[in-house]
Amino acid sequence: MKITFLGHASIQIQIGETNILVDPFISGNPKASHININNLKADYILVTHAHQDHILDVEAIAKRTGAVIISNFEIVTHYQNKGIEGHPMNHGGSWEFDFGRIKYVNAIHTSSFPDGSYGGQPGGFVIEGERKNIYIAGDTALTYDMKLIPLQTKLDLAILPIGDNFTMGIDDAIIASDFVECDKILGYHFDTFGYIEINHEAAKRKFFDKDKDLMLLEIGESIEL
Repeated sequence: MKITFLGHASIQIQIGETNILVDPFISGNPKASHININNLKADYILVTHAHQDHILDVEAIAKRTGAVIISNFEIVTHYQNKGIEGHPMNHGGSWEFDFGRIKYVNAIHTSSFPDGSYGGQPGGFVIEGERKNIYIAGDTALTYDMKLIPLQTKLDLAILPIGDNFTMGIDDAIIASDFVECDKILGYHFDTFGYIEINHEAAKRKFFDKDKDLMLLEIGESIEL
């Protein structure tokens, strides 16, 4: 399983021959100007919620690639009305896809489309594929529901927001990593704009002091599990 950071909360995941994009917000992110969305491969697009900084490039990429959108019922319906194929889910539900299993889990946040229309309830994803398991938290506060995840799935990586203000900050993300019982963390949703800028070294040190590994990738950088 290969995971590439595309800036903000945008992730590309390769599981075998399958390419998955998560929350593609790239063309509107000046920090990701070197990433061309027309070069991105996508068989599936996972959407955690409907805010513009998570869906900006969904429609363009899906129409170009034919990718299937996986999200809550409201978001999938929104894109199906635009002629885009989707697979709707809701909290607590799981499905076996050709690349592996996805479970849609709780997140505490808001969710509305840029025009203010309802975007359903936000969520996160637990993905099991290629004998590796990852948790993508989406935009969320720290929630006790995270404790449910390790009851069913032993994680190899947790992808957590760490920018604070709109989501968890560093201290809450450390607690979240305890809740999901995973000490290998990929941080995201930080530095894109002023409200969520962080001190990288201080953040890494806080995780290190708790015997945890916080990875902060450069945009376009990848890791393999």
